[in-house]
Amino acid sequence: MNHNDYPLSTGRLSRENLRRKPFRAACLITVVCMLAFTLFGGSILVFSLQNGLKSMSKRFGADLMVVPAGYAAKAEGVLLRGEPSFFYFDRELVQQIAATEGVTQASPQCFLTSLSTECCDVPVQLIAFDPATDFVIQPWIAETRGGSIADGEVVAGYDIIVRANKTIKLFNHEYPVAARLSKTAAGFDTSIFMTRHTMDLLKDRAHQEGYAFISDNEPEDSISAVLVQLDQEANPQSVARAIKRNNQDLDVLISQGILAALAGALQNFIVYINSFSVILWIVALFILTAVFSGSVHERKKEFAILRILGASRKKLIRIVLAESALAGLAGSLSGIAAAGLVVFPFSTYISVKLGLPSVRPGPGGILTLALLSLVLSFAAGPLAAVYAAFKISRAETYFTMREGE
Repeated sequence: MNHNDYPLSTGRLSRENLRRKPFRAACLITVVCMLAFTLFGGSILVFSLQNGLKSMSKRFGADLMVVPAGYAAKAEGVLLRGEPSFFYFDRELVQQIAATEGVTQASPQCFLTSLSTECCDVPVQLIAFDPATDFVIQPWIAETRGGSIADGEVVAGYDIIVRANKTIKLFNHEYPVAARLSKTAAGFDTSIFMTRHTMDLLKDRAHQEGYAFISDNEPEDSISAVLVQLDQEANPQSVARAIKRNNQDLDVLISQGILAALAGALQNFIVYINSFSVILWIVALFILTAVFSGSVHERKKEFAILRILGASRKKLIRIVLAESALAGLAGSLSGIAAAGLVVFPFSTYISVKLGLPSVRPGPGGILTLALLSLVLSFAAGPLAAVYAAFKISRAETYFTMREGE
């Protein structure tokens, strides 16, 4: 490189211009940072929620869930958010439900809430299933370990912390964890599953330790819910009405309705995020254009001197675009990093507040979203600077130097 050309190198002049005007540079970087934060954070949330809904749809193995009347909201909380709950009704109703036209399978479940376990800092939902009739839990277990579980063993949801020796302590007794379920994005991730025989054994041991349960006041074979699978030609709403008509003391949750409601809420969120991102990108473009135009206007004589020193018109354009590129890159990287620090640690909290399931994209997906957000936010800087760059390149050096005299 020729030493005489070095002071006029585009990169050095651009860096020095930004360094000499820290406030202006900070404004440019902040605007792009906010844009990148919104683009990356919003896209991660949207894709996580879409993945969560897909995962939940895949894991919803039952068409209907029958619970005691008045407990539909609590049952939905167990399914979607893993909110510990307990409610009971007579097991004899399983046969009545199974005999309803359109029903092909009906399997009971029993809920038990643990208020003090060493596996979690929050209460854990314990769910017992009937191996003889179950068609939901055991297929998940088969995916993980290729078989069923034995009495005395438990299966942990994805978010349950298991000890190093693959056990979990419940009511001062350790139980071997036969499998850990894959991510479902539903309440099952914070639940522990076992056979009904294991739950009876757990309760007996807990009673010996002095624990008491709400279900102690219920008949011994009480259940909390019945999962129902329908014939492919059956109408879920019609079957639900038939079950309700046969027994007014029951409520029926329809999985299609739950998923449709979640899909609707997710679509509204996506429209909001996309609209906000587009508006913010346009606003950022206008703000950056105004800032660059004002900056170039203030520096007319500076650019005129560069022309006198030998800088071409193309050189001036490259200097302005390089400044915008440096500010855009710094802002984009800062915004993406800030979004990652906010979205990743608090994604579960955000999901709960939105009432939607969430499964974070894999490393490849995250990298793709980061690169896309980087390109879109970075592009705002140079695009905004184009007008100012060409404007200053067309200015006449002589008249610019004489301005103000």
